[in-house]
Amino acid sequence: MPHKITLTGSATGPLREYDRYVAFDMREKGSPSAPKGLKKSTFISYTVFVAKKAFNKTGLTKKSIMHEKILIQGEPTLDIPIDECPGEIGVICFQITVLPNKNDKEKNESDAKKEPKQEASKPSEAQKNTESTKQEEEQASVSQPVANEQKKKAETVQAEVKETPVQEEKTTPEKKPMPNQPKGTQDLLSFDDIIVPEAFLKTRPNPEKTQKVIDFVKRTGRLDEPLTIEKGSNVLKDGYRRYIVAKTVKLDKVPVVYEYQK
Repeated sequence: MPHKITLTGSATGPLREYDRYVAFDMREKGSPSAPKGLKKSTFISYTVFVAKKAFNKTGLTKKSIMHEKILIQGEPTLDIPIDECPGEIGVICFQITVLPNKNDKEKNESDAKKEPKQEASKPSEAQKNTESTKQEEEQASVSQPVANEQKKKAETVQAEVKETPVQEEKTTPEKKPMPNQPKGTQDLLSFDDIIVPEAFLKTRPNPEKTQKVIDFVKRTGRLDEPLTIEKGSNVLKDGYRRYIVAKTVKLDKVPVVYEYQK
């Protein structure tokens, strides 16, 4: 049976249209802690191929696909030409789903909470009128249970209103991605400031994959993924192939993501 593959995330490159299908790039990173004795997994880039009919049903556009979180279910393939598949692994998509945005979900929940609170606030006005005529109503014993019940409702509404600011303070705005840079970029670092370990210098990246990244930079004007740099020392931790490409095309600054010292 063919292998199944599931990806979640956003597109890291522009949408490319072909005759009967569209394609875009994604990437995922494995578990941050590998079993003892094994090396940590690194980012893997994928190129996803989706039929136009299935893609149009999602309502995604060339702009929104870069920001919406999507779920891809399909099978890996090795039969796509290199010029159409810049990712390390090609994926034939059987199902594509747009996942709900976290901010929209929180907004809907907040609106749902506000509606019953607004309705519950109405008895508080009636309570004020009730208190102003309390002396008259005390003369009739039947009005006593009604006044007590309205007082309890008003106290409940005041307690809910006090809790609302605490919930709003917890929501913090998300950091916006840097324009015209690959997803996940934290900073732009001068190429000359990067220190390459001797272990990397002794290796030679795959020429075909290196050429694909070079073609991508010439086509888009930027790297497909940021380099992983140790914070403070600027030592290269991952992305030696992209470092070679940046040197080849003579980039002054490169996108980086920091790894903090343990």
